[in-house]
Formats: sequence, C-alpha cells, structure tokens
Amino acid sequence: MVVAIDGPAGVGKSTVARRAAKDAGFLYVNSGSFYRAITLAVLQRGIPPQDADLVQKAARDARLELSEGDLTLDGSDVEDRIHADDVDNWVAMHSSIPGVRDVVNRRLRELAAGRNAVVEGRDIGTVVFPDAAVKIFLDADVATRASRRHDQGVSSLSLDEIEKTIRDRDDVDRNKPTGRLAAAPDAIHIDSSLLTIEQVCERVHEAILVSKNNPGDIR
Repeated sequence: MVVAIDGPAGVGKSTVARRAAKDAGFLYVNSGSFYRAITLAVLQRGIPPQDADLVQKAARDARLELSEGDLTLDGSDVEDRIHADDVDNWVAMHSSIPGVRDVVNRRLRELAAGRNAVVEGRDIGTVVFPDAAVKIFLDADVATRASRRHDQGVSSLSLDEIEKTIRDRDDVDRNKPTGRLAAAPDAIHIDSSLLTIEQVCERVHEAILVSKNNPGDIR
C-alpha cells in the first residue's frame, strides 16, 4: 500500500513521513530529494541551469537510487548536499519542467511498485499516486514554516529571507503547468501550525492503521 503525504515547502513533510514509515515498517521515499538531486547534478556538471532542454537531459541521465533510505546520485550519497542554498535557488524551476517531472514520477512508481511505502511530495496524492490507500495533506502558515526551516540550521539565509523564499516557492508550486501543489479531494487535511510533530505523526499513524484494518475507509 502507498501512503501519500503532500504539502507545501517547509511544512514538515519529511519528518512526518519518515517517522510514519518507520512506525509502520514501510519504505520511506522523499520525492523532493529526487528533484533536488537532479538540480545538484545540473550544477555539478556545469550545465546552464536555465536551459530546460539540458536540464531534462540531465534528469534522464541521472541514476537515482535508494540505499538504506538515503538517496544516491550516480552511486554517491547526496543527502548532505541537496539542501544547499544553490540547489534551493534552482530546484523550483527545475521541478516545474514537465520532462523532469515525468522522469521523477516514473522512478517513484518503480520504487514503490509492490511495496508498502510512505511517499512524500507536492503532487504525490494527485498525480503520482492518485489511487494511494492513504492521502495526507499537511499545511501550516508561512511564518511557521519559515521558522522551522530556519531552526534546522541548513541555510545561511536570514529568517526573513527564508520566509520570502518559501512564499516564492509556494507561488511557483501552485502555478506549475503540471504537478502543481493541491490537496487531493479525498486527502486528510492536517494544519500543523499549532501542532507538535508528535501530534501530527499520531494522526498519520492512526490513518494508516485504519486503512490497513478497513481498506477504503480512512476516516
């Protein structure tokens, strides 16, 4: 069964999805990491990041695998490099390219085929896995998301700069020609602005248990 967790940038999808997968004994897949890895490949190879055709070729050429839960690019673990500021600057544009999305979506479906998996991203429940057994849409206000990202300490930007980056990212994600940010009609909506990670994880875990015990019913 596939558990799809959608939501905007900085909402805590990765933390929640990773914990949910661990608690349920499922494979954890972060779709955003795949797009980030492609952007990293573009930058590392000196490809003009604004050239959509060359970016698509880089996506097709990239070898993306999961090794003990970590994403590898062409055999190298890139988990500690895909959240750098230069990747942040280009990943929204690259992930809006239809050809790049086709590459990533196909790889995600291959990895989840015949397995129990928690997959998180921005169009997982609407485009990639529209028939997912459980669909969760996580949300939070922009200020809360910016504060959480700032507290992670992975960016050199100020809190105000991070908030602007997130607002800009939301605009891009909500207006993409394909795979735009949107909640599936049958998704469980969770606003985490005033909730702890533990409280959110409890709600997601409950939804997984209900679906496993009562297929088709995710009340």
